[in-house]
Formats: sequence, structure tokens, C-alpha cells
Amino acid sequence: MSKDKKRDAEKKRWQKEIYAKATERDWRFTTVSDLLIEPLYSAGDPKGFDPEKDLGFPGEYPFIRGVQPNMYRGRLWTMRQFAGFGTAADTNKRFHYLLEHGQTGLSVAFHFPTLYGYDSDSPRSRGEVGKCGVAIDSLKDMETLFDRIPLDQVTTSMTINPPAAILLAMYIAVAEKQGVSSTQIGGTVQNDMLKEFIAQKTWMFPPEPSLKLVIDIVEYCTEHVPRWNTISISGYHIREAGSTAVQELAFTVGDGIAYVQAAINRGLDVDAFAPRLSYFFNAHNDLFEEIAKYRAARRMWAKIMRDRFGSKDPRSCLLRFHTQTAGCSLTAQQPTNNVVRTTIQALAAVLGGTQSLHTNSMDETLALPTEEAVTVALRTQQILAEESGVANTIDPLGGSYFVESLTNKMEEDAWDYINRIDQMGGMLKAIEAGYPQKEIADAAYRYQRQIDSAEKTIVGVNKYVMDDEEPIPTLYIDENTEKEQIEKLKKLRSERDAVAHKKTIDALEGAARDDKNLMPFILDAVKAYATIGEICDTLRGVYGTYEDPAYF
Repeated sequence: MSKDKKRDAEKKRWQKEIYAKATERDWRFTTVSDLLIEPLYSAGDPKGFDPEKDLGFPGEYPFIRGVQPNMYRGRLWTMRQFAGFGTAADTNKRFHYLLEHGQTGLSVAFHFPTLYGYDSDSPRSRGEVGKCGVAIDSLKDMETLFDRIPLDQVTTSMTINPPAAILLAMYIAVAEKQGVSSTQIGGTVQNDMLKEFIAQKTWMFPPEPSLKLVIDIVEYCTEHVPRWNTISISGYHIREAGSTAVQELAFTVGDGIAYVQAAINRGLDVDAFAPRLSYFFNAHNDLFEEIAKYRAARRMWAKIMRDRFGSKDPRSCLLRFHTQTAGCSLTAQQPTNNVVRTTIQALAAVLGGTQSLHTNSMDETLALPTEEAVTVALRTQQILAEESGVANTIDPLGGSYFVESLTNKMEEDAWDYINRIDQMGGMLKAIEAGYPQKEIADAAYRYQRQIDSAEKTIVGVNKYVMDDEEPIPTLYIDENTEKEQIEKLKKLRSERDAVAHKKTIDALEGAARDDKNLMPFILDAVKAYATIGEICDTLRGVYGTYEDPAYF
């Protein structure tokens, strides 16, 4: 009898003679995403598993065990707390506070008007200024935001999509004012418009011109800003919209395929730009499902870049990723429980090999975080790094019967989705057909039904409920923030060089109509203190706007 058959026979014997006699809880043993979990995984799981071919070593193809050979033994992940509220001056104070308390990278949250390309004095911005992020209208605000923060010594992540080119141009201009060249700055701009159409729903233009602007940034930075991550290909918002872990994996990698193909179609060499692509994943409550997701993602991306796109540079095959703990998992009920949820999620990200991590604060389902809450969130990462021992060895769960089986299962299911998308003609066509949107909506509905029926437990919501809860302190954004921001805008417009401003705006419009790379023209406009709204309105006049079709 072969070794594999002997293992299978032993497992069946145990299930029949030992396990079958034990009393089991009345419960469906599934992941958060509803993948069924076997009672035991042992030698022989997963089937046909070849450690040499399927596992390998850290820092080597297929990178399933990590993108660096020494992982956290060399350098800990970047602790990058997402921050932004009120005015640029308010957020600058929070940045300095976080850096003083041990944060190792910056991450900017912009308010809704900036996300949609409107100035703070637009009628569409009323009541939203500074409420869910920082108000940035012009280069003047950006100068304040990074006051006394040397941009050659810190990396910055900016969560911005439709106006990504404008915010990146502002960052470059601020660095230049500090005497720091564009070749010295490092960081990430999200710049992921495909996931906006799928999940987050912040957009300005239709899909095709939106994708064109994404590749403008890739092309420009490849030549002029070589240390910048040009796209943060984001599964985070796909998961927040209600997807399963497999859907998050598949649709995010599918978006990555579309971006690489679009850049190649532009005429770029794959190994010139691919090493600066990065990913951004969610970390949900199911510890092992999330770890398996990250490991599967690395192996899938390595295969795609080598076999589909023919990359020769090993750096092009590295799936480097930032993780944020799951905002959708936080509860308004018993909010201190969110500290525990965030800890589990952060642990999954670290065990899964993340390069950068944001831990949500306990109060973020109620408001933007207070200083106390964000400090606890940052300390969560520091305790994991310094006290838990999880950073002492590389890929500590590699070779686990369960983890390897779950990793293979998630990869197999994700490939099924990607094959379907390919059959549709690619991700852009799939989005236009509403395919990923409907898949996510169906998954979100199923999960909510499971919560409503108590098939899935949410502690404090559908089980262990408390009638009387003490409220926790929350951050309040004063209404004067909007008035202050509008006054600053009026002052800016009255004091800037009107001739230089008009010249750059006219040049930008002409470049858009001539289908040129817009980054140099946006950079000129930003330096002339054109506002985000003015630049975006110019482009809306060329590209038009987009309305989401309804899918049922």
C-alpha cells in the first residue's frame, strides 16, 4: 500500500472508530465566507501537495512563504495608521502625534469632496467638509498637511482614486519645496479605479478615461518617481462591500491583470513598471481564511506575472501588500470588543506576511478615532511586533495541513472566477456587464441572512447582547471647519497669479483632448495653485461623468 493510501485509510479509521463516537456541537463549521471546514486535516492534505513545487522558500518563486527571504527578522512591517480629519492643520497635528508614538509610515484619509474631485465651497460639499477625512483643496493645504515632515525620510500612502494624479502632483510639489526631488520620495497612491466601479463607488469619469488616467500615473512615475508605488490594487473595499474572501482575492487579482495589460498596451515594458505595483487587502475575523488568502494571492500573482505576462525580473512577481483590519466587522454595540477583533485581524495579516498594516480603532464605527482609541490601535501592532513572538520566524504556519489545504482551495476557486472574467473579455467588460457587482451583492445578502438567523455569531449584536451600555468618547468635527476652509479658498483665489493659473488650466484641457499623458500638465496646474475642483471640472468637460447602472 502506498504512503498516501495508508494515510487515507488511517484517517478514515479514526473518523469511524474515534471521531464518530464524540459529541459535536450543533453548528455549521465554516469560515466567515462559508467555506466548509473538515474536522481534521492531516498528512495527505492537501491532495497531491508537493512542498518543493507548491511551497518553496521565502524570497523565491512562487513567493507563497513571503516576498523577502528574511521577512520580519530583517525589518518589521510598516505601521501605517490611516488618519485624516478637519483641516490640513488638524491632521498635521495627528500625524506628528502618531509619529511621536512609534508609527513608521503615514497614511492619508481625504474627506468625501476631495475623493470625488470637488472643492470645499462646492454645493456638493456642504455638510461634508472635514467630516470623514482631511479637506485638501489646493497645494496650499498640502503644504500645511506635511509641515515639518521630511518627505525624504517617511513614506506616505494616499487613499485617493479619481483625482489620484492631482494629489500625487501636490505631493511631488511639496517635496520640491522641501528640496526633495521626485526620485527621492517613496509611498503609494491608491489609484485603483476598477475597484471603484466594482465596490467603493467614488468616481468622476466613465471606465475607459478613468483607466487611461491610472496608466498615465504608471507611465509618469516609471520614469520620474521610481520609488513610488503607482497603484495599490485594492481588495479592501471589495470585501467591505460584502464579498467573500475568495471573491476579494479573485476580483482584486483580476483588476491587477487588467492594469498590467493596459500598461503593456500603452507600450510600457512589463519589468519597467510591475515592480512598483502593490496590493491592499482586508483582514477579516476568520484567522486562517485570511492567512490562506494572502498566501494564495502571492502564489497566483507570481504565476500570472511569469507565465501570462512573461516578466523576467523576479521583482515583478512579488505581490507586496498593505493590510487594513476590517471596518465592516466593527460594531457600534459593545465597541470595546472591537479591540479584540482588530487584534485577531492584525495577527492574521502578520502571519500572512503583510508589508504594511493599519489597525482600526475601536470607535471607528461611530466616528473618526480619538487620540486614545488610535493609540490603542497602534499599540496593538507594537505588542504583536515586540511581545507576541510572531515575528521571530518566517511563515510560521507554512506546511500546516489545514493552512495549505485552505490556501489551495482558495486559489482554485479564485482561478475559476478569473477564467470566467477572461471569457467575458477582461475585467472592464465584466464590470460593464455588472458581473463582479452582482456576485458581491449576492454574497453580502447571504452573509446578512446568516447573521439575522444567528447562524453566524456577532458578539454583542445577535448573541451576548447587553441592554445598558456606557457610551464611549467620540471625536466631533466642529461646523466651523467648513467655514474656515471656504475662507482659505477665497483667499487663495484672490492672491494667486491669475494669468499663470489660466494658462495651466487651458494647457491641461488641450492635453486631455489630444490624449496626452496628463501628469506633467496637472503638475503645472497644481504649482499654479489650481484647486482640485477646478482641475477636475476641466477634465469632466472633456471626459464627461459616470452614473452607475442599476443591476438586479
